[in-house]
Amino acid sequence: MTTLSQPTKARPAAAQEYNPKADSRAAKRTRSIVFHVLSLGLIAVVLYPALWMVSSAFKPSSEIIGNPSIWSSNFSLDNFVTAMGGIGGVSTAQFFANSVVLALGSVIGTVLSATVSAYAFARIKFPGRSIFFGMMIATLLLPFHVVIIPQYIIFQQLGLVDTYIPLLIGKFLAADAFFVFLMVQFMRNLPRELDEAAIIDGAGHVRIFCSIMLPLMKPALISSSIFAFIWSWNDFLGPLLYLNSPDKYPLPLALRLFVDQTQSSDYGAMIAMSVLALLPVLVFFLVFQRYIVEGVSTQGLKG
Repeated sequence: MTTLSQPTKARPAAAQEYNPKADSRAAKRTRSIVFHVLSLGLIAVVLYPALWMVSSAFKPSSEIIGNPSIWSSNFSLDNFVTAMGGIGGVSTAQFFANSVVLALGSVIGTVLSATVSAYAFARIKFPGRSIFFGMMIATLLLPFHVVIIPQYIIFQQLGLVDTYIPLLIGKFLAADAFFVFLMVQFMRNLPRELDEAAIIDGAGHVRIFCSIMLPLMKPALISSSIFAFIWSWNDFLGPLLYLNSPDKYPLPLALRLFVDQTQSSDYGAMIAMSVLALLPVLVFFLVFQRYIVEGVSTQGLKG
């Protein structure tokens, strides 16, 4: 004789088992929301000066000083029209051309001199290599302000003041130890078996450098080009020391012409030109940004 079992009654909701996975997912979701909210708030704080600058370029000069607000009821393009008209009898196109000449000259000189110097330190054994490399690294600790006066006296005695030579000659002589060090570290991570195989085939240092090293150094070359371009484009102290003619001024010096301590300053036009000056740097950075981390990490080939 079989006994019919009574059906089990469903337990009330309060008596259901505790689900740790659901609680963990809820906690993770809460932490994620808090993290993103804090990140957006931090981004807003960091980007506020840039947003204010862009919005101020469209404001009248009377609303720029003492008005931290981004919004205005008098947006116009008058500041850009004034900025494009130039100042001091020199057109804005001339200022841009001067900056382009200095920036491209810095990029070309830095890449050429730093790569050759880095190859010598990384691949060629010669007496005193470690000493010379240490002396070069030591120049990174030397403040630029210490050598301003001796350099200026030398260039003045050579009659090179008010020319671009003092601003560019150091780029072609591997005077920027940072770029040499960057490329040396990159080359040291490349397999030496490549050099040995090329030497067995009869290749010399010139062939190894041009056919093997340069193609593999593309990330480091692009990273160095980006840094050299941005530093030269934003350089203010160098042109201020060596350039006297307004028609040779780059953009950083041209921006100073809009600020007059004795008369009314056209801050609107200055900010508008600042926005225009940022565009080439921004485009240059966005195009090559993916090479920056790869170049600075100096990993070389991954095998």
